[in-house]
Amino acid sequence: MLRAALGSARVLLPRRGGSGAQRCLRWRQPPQRRAVSEAAARPVPSPAAERLVGRWLLACSGAVAGAVVLGGVTRLTESGLSMVDWHLVREMKPPRTQQEWEAEFQKYQQFPEFKILNHDMTLTEFKFIWYMEYSHRMWGRVVGLAYVLPAVYFWRKGWLRHPMKGRVLALCGLVCFQGLLGWYMVKSGLEEKPDSHDIPRVSQYRLAAHLGSALVLYCASLWSGLSLLLPQHKLPETYQLLRLRRFAHGTAGLIFLTALSGAFVAGLDAGLVYNSFPKMGERWIPDDLLSFSPVLKNIFENPTTVQFNHRILGVTSVTAITALYLLSRKIPLPRRTKIAVASLMAVAYMQVGLGISTLLLYVPTPLAATHQSGSLALLTVALWLMNELRRVPK
Repeated sequence: MLRAALGSARVLLPRRGGSGAQRCLRWRQPPQRRAVSEAAARPVPSPAAERLVGRWLLACSGAVAGAVVLGGVTRLTESGLSMVDWHLVREMKPPRTQQEWEAEFQKYQQFPEFKILNHDMTLTEFKFIWYMEYSHRMWGRVVGLAYVLPAVYFWRKGWLRHPMKGRVLALCGLVCFQGLLGWYMVKSGLEEKPDSHDIPRVSQYRLAAHLGSALVLYCASLWSGLSLLLPQHKLPETYQLLRLRRFAHGTAGLIFLTALSGAFVAGLDAGLVYNSFPKMGERWIPDDLLSFSPVLKNIFENPTTVQFNHRILGVTSVTAITALYLLSRKIPLPRRTKIAVASLMAVAYMQVGLGISTLLLYVPTPLAATHQSGSLALLTVALWLMNELRRVPK
């Protein structure tokens, strides 16, 4: 009892500084109470400031979405290997004169893509693919500035809560990492491969890593922005709601995985091996599904297996979304949440239609780019629904 009394006792100590009548006494509190008082003493951003931060994060997620779409078009037009070096500042100025363009073209001619695939390319054709890759890189720099500069401003103004500071630091670090990962991916397509008879292309593993990190950056920015802007619903924590919330989280993860598998389809040009649906050729399961050895290699390097897996993931995703919609009909939900569920259902079936059309028409660039953009739209609505169903903190 004496120890308990001493542990909770408050001792009067003189405050350092001051003298005479100006010196005052303060209460010395236990560590737990000091931590609570320090947290309470932190400045809390105003609602208007948090709304501004939320809009900034949504704008950043939109900029990342633009980079993903532009990167997809760059890949579809086979423009990604046209710039054979990387300089953070120097390459921001494009070639101007005829001599500069010819020098840039001569650098491209030293690498495998020109020697094997584009040996008859003209300077005019080279300019097109060069500007496609240049646009993608410059847009990436704009995205980086859109994250870093406002983050510094909001931090100095005190408009970021303590947990949000950690998120913003992580987002800024991830956007810088994304730029380095992009060049690491491009380098894989510039390497000489004497033992390979395939057309030069970037590593599908590095392409998937590049897309995956962009999707993580997009999802984190979008989620953080929506959490600041959308008021939370005070939903009763019933078993049905808990099941719906878990189902929504699992479905969003499945959508993310399906979008990521699309990077392997793009990296291996797997959309060109079986251009029929629902069967692959004349069979439901093609003969060359497991033709590579060891078997695990087929999952990431066999174009047939990669396309088969993407089909399965797409069908599973739309099935899960349909089940999620039917489950939500049995639960009383706010109007905005019902709109999110219905939107997810509509975008899912639109995305399936785009995917099948892209396959049957032998991957035309406009349709394939729309299909890639549709995966972002589907992921966006899934995150919106998750945000609508999030638990209200106590």
